[in-house]
Amino acid sequence: MKDIANYVPGPPPKWVERFARLGLTAKGIVYCLIGMLAFMAAFELRGSTEKSADKKGVFQFLLEQPMGKVMLAIIGIGLLFYAAWRLIQALRDSENKGKNAKGIGKRIAYLFSGLIYGGLAIIALKMVLGKPTGNADSRQTLAGEILSQPFGQWLLGAVALGMAVIGIYQFYYGLSDNYKKKVHGSGIKNEYESLMIWAGKFGYMARGVVWLLIGYLFFNAALHANPKSAGGTGSAFQFLEEVSYGSYLLGAVALGLLCYGVFMFMRARYQPISS
Repeated sequence: MKDIANYVPGPPPKWVERFARLGLTAKGIVYCLIGMLAFMAAFELRGSTEKSADKKGVFQFLLEQPMGKVMLAIIGIGLLFYAAWRLIQALRDSENKGKNAKGIGKRIAYLFSGLIYGGLAIIALKMVLGKPTGNADSRQTLAGEILSQPFGQWLLGAVALGMAVIGIYQFYYGLSDNYKKKVHGSGIKNEYESLMIWAGKFGYMARGVVWLLIGYLFFNAALHANPKSAGGTGSAFQFLEEVSYGSYLLGAVALGLLCYGVFMFMRARYQPISS
């Protein structure tokens, strides 16, 4: 009988590896553009605004460029690949996370990530086809739906707490250097590995800031029973811009998100992909 404790995942089928690498590349492009647009918004460059620096704003930015529909279609398909890879990780336990509480929690996170990026891919492809995606803020809509339920304020408060926990975990993940496991043993040169590690550290910390701010916005929505107080990445950027030295803080977070995008490119190139 195979010793489960000593099980090491073998190489994946080629199609799974391609899904992972193309998906990571598409995610990297999206985060690089988010970082670029947020930095431009922080210092009011070329009329950029915080609201236009969220993921949907990135898709609209791509659409307005030469060959925009082609580029956005490629990104949308890439995000579908990323979502499929995350679902494979969740449902097949391709990284051997196991069935204990920690392993199940990690697989649920993969499932959640797959669903989120699958939804983003659908939005991108709808925009390519010229189909309406809705003008309402999806986070505000979600907050409104939750508030309409029995004990809605408590439920929305729990959602806000969950988002804050994700933000704290992003900080922990970056500061603890756990993400290094994604690049160790890949054969990358030492000088590139060092660059990759620093890009990942700043990237995860920037994501932590964004998640904590989104959690705070949802907490305000729960506290005042007002779904309009909730919001996503664009709202988090806008909140950050309005505090003291907000432009510099937003600029720093934007550079961190740009670093996260670069880290995704490096993962796409060098990360060993498990089956």
